[in-house]
Amino acid sequence: MKSEFTSPIGKISQINGECISLIGNDIDTDRIIPARFLKCINFESLGESVFEDDRKTLKGRHPFDLEENKNASILIVNSNFGCGSSREHAPQALMRWGIKAIIGESFADIFYSNCIAIGIPCFTLPKESVQHIQKYNNNKRLFLNIDLKNSLAKSKDANFHLEIKDSSKKMFLSGEWDATSTLLENENLIEKKYNNLPYLKFNTHFL
Repeated sequence: MKSEFTSPIGKISQINGECISLIGNDIDTDRIIPARFLKCINFESLGESVFEDDRKTLKGRHPFDLEENKNASILIVNSNFGCGSSREHAPQALMRWGIKAIIGESFADIFYSNCIAIGIPCFTLPKESVQHIQKYNNNKRLFLNIDLKNSLAKSKDANFHLEIKDSSKKMFLSGEWDATSTLLENENLIEKKYNNLPYLKFNTHFL
C-alpha cells in the first residue's frame, strides 16, 4: 500500500523519487481519469481510479499496477500528454496516486497549467532522452534526484538537463504556485486593503 497522501505546500526546489514509465503519445485526460469519476464531490479517492479503464484492459500489467512501481513518484511520458478535455481531475488523480513530478516530451497546455496549480512540476526532454529513460526504466528501477533550481535530474548512471518554463520555475522556487499559502502569508496586507476600501467603510457605517 502507498503511504498516506500529503498535498505539497510552499516552496518546491527538490524532488526525489523512483520513476514510472508510461509509453504512448497523446494520452488524454479521459484515459488518465475516465469521465464517470468526475461526479465526485472531492478529489480524495481519485488516485484509486487513475487509468481505470486502461488498467482493466491490461489485467494487472499496467505500469500503475506493477508491484515494482508502487512507490514511484516521477512519471515519464511521451508527447502531448494530458490532451483532451481540460478536467482538473486528471492531475489530481495522478497526484493522489503518488506522482510528484512529470517528465515528458511535451504536454497539453491546460493540463500543464492544472499541474502547476497543484504543485506538480512538468519538465520536458528531447524525444531520444525520454525514450532512453523509459527503456532503462523498463529493465530496472530508476531513482532520480531533481534539482529544480538548476533544472537537473541526476541518477546513479546519468544526468539530464530538464526544460521548464521560467515562469513555472519561479513559481515553484518562490512558493507562488501555492495560492492558499500565499494568501495566508499576506494576511496583514489583505486586512489592510480591506480596511482601506471606502465602500466597505460606507456599508459598515450604516449597519
